Amino acid sequence: MGKSDLVSIIMPSYNCGRFIEASIRSVQAQTYREWELLVVDDCSADGSLQTALALQQEDPRIRVLRHEKRSGAATARNWALREARGRWIAFLDSDDQWESTKLERQIAFMEEHGYAFSYTNYQEMDEHLQPTGKLVTGPRRITTIGMYAFCWPGCLTVMYDAEKVGLVQIKPIHKNNDYALWLKVIRKADCYLLDECLARYTRGRSGSITTHGYCALIKWHYFLFRHAEEMSAPVSFLLMCGNLMFGVLKKLLYVRKVEGES
Repeated sequence: MGKSDLVSIIMPSYNCGRFIEASIRSVQAQTYREWELLVVDDCSADGSLQTALALQQEDPRIRVLRHEKRSGAATARNWALREARGRWIAFLDSDDQWESTKLERQIAFMEEHGYAFSYTNYQEMDEHLQPTGKLVTGPRRITTIGMYAFCWPGCLTVMYDAEKVGLVQIKPIHKNNDYALWLKVIRKADCYLLDECLARYTRGRSGSITTHGYCALIKWHYFLFRHAEEMSAPVSFLLMCGNLMFGVLKKLLYVRKVEGES
């Protein structure tokens, strides 16, 4: 196995004891076998770290890193990206899951078309890991302008080619740090949709961004552009407003009801 074959999977973790084993098992179930999983535990207090360490013992492809003090998901992702040894970089949060063919199908898609940045569809689960009946997709091609307009890809679906993109590092912002990553990557390559449902996203878990109110979302989007992207206050405000508008558009155009599920 060489670097050109290896997928480095980035998994920040904080108090996901109810979910993390299923997330890691979904990586172990991949039909594509050449991967390493970098789990960065952010001082969990619920057994998440112990679960990850136990799985590391049974599978040497799992590498568990641990912060000495709470530092946030952005810092965790930065650390894992610096440690990553693979050509392909993929992302999976510790409460989400993949379909077994996710890596195989996505790498084949990118190699066939020469893409350096891609994402897939995903379905939503509730906090009991039951399907909600919603499938989320997005535009077939996202340009730099399109990515600044809205964060279309779900974090658990993204993959990029580190040989073309290089090392990506972001500022230690508390929320929207996955979006901050895509804004770095999109400057190197457009993002393309593999129109297949290859991941399962846990929606509504306590502490996740989806559980917070509208005002909090406005604040975090403004903070992303103003501080992480270092844009002027007027430009940050305009981009924040655009994100809110395109968020409504996404719900109208790209969130579908899955037949036969509730």
